Amino acid sequence: MEEEDWIEERSSVRLRGRTFSGGGVSESRWVDGSEVDSESPPLSMFDDNEAKEGYGSLRRRLVKKPKRVDSFDVEAMEIAGAHGHHPKDISTWHTLALAFQTLGVVYGDMGTSPLYVFSDVFSKVKIESEVDILGALSLVMYTIALLPLVKYVFVVLKANDNGEGGTFALYSLICRYAKVNMLPNRQPADEQISSFRLKLPTPELERALSIKETLERRSSLKTLLLLLVLMGTSMVIGDGILTPAISVMSAVSGLQGAVKGFDTSAVVVFSIVILVALFSIQQFGTSKVGFSFAPALALWFFSLGSIGIYNLVKYDITVIKAVNPAYIYFFFKKNSKDAWSALGGCILCITGAEAMFADLGHFSVPAIQIAFTFVVFPCLLLAYMGQAAYLMKYPESSDRIFYDSVPESLFWPVFVIATLAAMIASQAMISATFSCVKQAMALGCFPRMKIIHTSRKLMGQIYIPVINWFLMIMCVVVVSIFRSTTDIANAYGIAEVGVMLVTTTLVTLVMLLIWQTNLFMALCFPLVFGSIELIYFSAVLSKVLEGGWLPLVFASFFLSVMYIWNYGSVLKYQSEVREKISMDFMLELGSTLGTVRTPGMGLLYNELVHGIPSIFGQFLLSLPAIHSTIVFVCIKYVPIPVVPQEERFLFRRVCPKDYHMFRCIARYGYKDIRKEDHHAFEQLLVQSLENFLRKEAQELALESGLHDMDLDSVSVSSRDYRTRDAGNEELKVPLMLDTRSEEAETSNSEAASAALPSSIMSSEIDPSLEYELSALREAIDSGFTYFLAHGDVRAKKNSFFLKKLVINYLYAFLRRNCRAGAANMSVPHMNILQVGMTYMV
Repeated sequence: MEEEDWIEERSSVRLRGRTFSGGGVSESRWVDGSEVDSESPPLSMFDDNEAKEGYGSLRRRLVKKPKRVDSFDVEAMEIAGAHGHHPKDISTWHTLALAFQTLGVVYGDMGTSPLYVFSDVFSKVKIESEVDILGALSLVMYTIALLPLVKYVFVVLKANDNGEGGTFALYSLICRYAKVNMLPNRQPADEQISSFRLKLPTPELERALSIKETLERRSSLKTLLLLLVLMGTSMVIGDGILTPAISVMSAVSGLQGAVKGFDTSAVVVFSIVILVALFSIQQFGTSKVGFSFAPALALWFFSLGSIGIYNLVKYDITVIKAVNPAYIYFFFKKNSKDAWSALGGCILCITGAEAMFADLGHFSVPAIQIAFTFVVFPCLLLAYMGQAAYLMKYPESSDRIFYDSVPESLFWPVFVIATLAAMIASQAMISATFSCVKQAMALGCFPRMKIIHTSRKLMGQIYIPVINWFLMIMCVVVVSIFRSTTDIANAYGIAEVGVMLVTTTLVTLVMLLIWQTNLFMALCFPLVFGSIELIYFSAVLSKVLEGGWLPLVFASFFLSVMYIWNYGSVLKYQSEVREKISMDFMLELGSTLGTVRTPGMGLLYNELVHGIPSIFGQFLLSLPAIHSTIVFVCIKYVPIPVVPQEERFLFRRVCPKDYHMFRCIARYGYKDIRKEDHHAFEQLLVQSLENFLRKEAQELALESGLHDMDLDSVSVSSRDYRTRDAGNEELKVPLMLDTRSEEAETSNSEAASAALPSSIMSSEIDPSLEYELSALREAIDSGFTYFLAHGDVRAKKNSFFLKKLVINYLYAFLRRNCRAGAANMSVPHMNILQVGMTYMV
């Protein structure tokens, strides 16, 4: 990949928007640049008999006064079909190439688990008979088969959000079907998404709607769901710290028995050097790292499988009988409490399993499934069976089982490959951490940070410098303090199982709410996998005092940061909504806005999708003049991965025509790249605004012409008009024209135009439209100015102490140190006007 593939994301990463009907704001419905905005003619324009007889689709569209339609009405209907946007036929060879890359990014962590699993298990259970070895082997085999293979490969990977995985992707998927998002960005039309998708009148549908209503009605369930998601994300980030530490230290510790004088201090120093090198190369991108590491990991898995077969044949091939799960029962019957404690070491065999889902945005579902099923799974089974066969003959080697089981002549080659594999193992959770943080920022749950996209082909491949260096520092601290893989392993298990439990809960909700899975099958998923994970979780919790406290500290820290940011952002938005300017006040000011209107285009960035922000009043008071054309711009992230470019902008006229004031919402998905600079953004915005004005004039001309028509002589088929239904049978107005199908409808348009009077179809430009376009071009020629608000949030004096602490100090600290608004908006520093404002919450 070449350097020009690097793209720095310059977007506001907070989720924005909500509609509040108060304030007396009266604005026309949303359209984009390819649709028309208009008022329906009154019923009095038509004859009473005609009104009684009705005129089918034409009358419903042009006569019936529709309910008020807002921006998310359009989004709900347009984005509902966004799954099919820009389909890509991925070839078999491309899928295989991606599967090869997953070895270097996704499966490194799980692939290095043979370095330390049995040594940790048999530190809790002493080998006294073959039951101990076969029971431990059977536990490992069925753990790998049930959790990574059955749960993740065949079930969880299918619960992706348009190719994006992770806890936040599941959360955003649920938010599209039910109004459970704590952030105030939802509109009434979004509430219809679940019923719009769930069409069949089945018991599963009724159950899904019942669950949806319950989630939407109880705020406590919304908060609980958000905290669950934040906790899962926090533990993934914790995994990103612990995985490099334990993987690298486990590989380097092999030198302790092979090189004299190589003590624990040397292991620590050597591990730190490798970790610093690993994090330093992250800036080159996941794709380059994946292609660089994939050959080494492929060689590593080949080595695991080959050495496993060698040990099976040479020492004891009868360990294959561990496929009988009865040995698990014998293992627990013989060792009882020690066997339960050994589960904490057994769970390490699937460390990094969550990376299969969290890293999904970097690759594809078939690629991850192919790599695990045909490479990772069989090689890991052979490796563990080979180690078990070696222990059958040399049970005293359990402390260094991996390196002792390697043929002596292959020790150094295997050590080099193991060290490389350990470095690569860290890559899985580092990439997963980047993905989770990016999703959290887009959904308004993480402070804004600089994000660099390292690939034009795969938008999920990103690099976050601040997170990268933070992970590196924490890894170095963990290695320096613990100095032992055993203590780190105790910490590691809690984070891994915690993430799995969160994923199981969310996928179960997806099954019930979205997939409409049969109730018995949906309940079997948490009963089977949730029970297994709870058993493991009870085992690893017993290690809290032995190092297990570390992931809990990390998770608590990140949970606090994300929840404080989310809480402060919600309060700030609610305050902006309460203080927005009423339309009555704007009408009193008149078209001059109580000041001088000078040529120019003013873009006022704000978070409101409805109403006039109070910060606009501050600009009117502070500036001696205001621009002739004002556009309120809201950059909003909607809970889908990608918004197609043709659906990016939504426009609405804010005041009467002579005010020349508009609202524009630029919509982005949480995987979208804001790759356009301010010039490109300005050009796209102006083109969409001009299209909006033209279509608005055409619709008004159409209505005016139809008023004078003899409706008895007009017969228009309903198929000549595009109608969209947002779940309301009475809503039959054209909302958004899909430009992709314009050519396909040319013949229909021509047929309809033949029935319309020539005055309506005249190509002459309407004088009012011509005047407005000329005024717009004059404003554009005079230049753009960006109005940005620097808003501080303070708790009211009568607020509780805890709220004052959170808002006035913690949230304020995060706002001061996050990425500035100008950088996120990608606006030129020379054309910025900023006004400060304090919101009391």
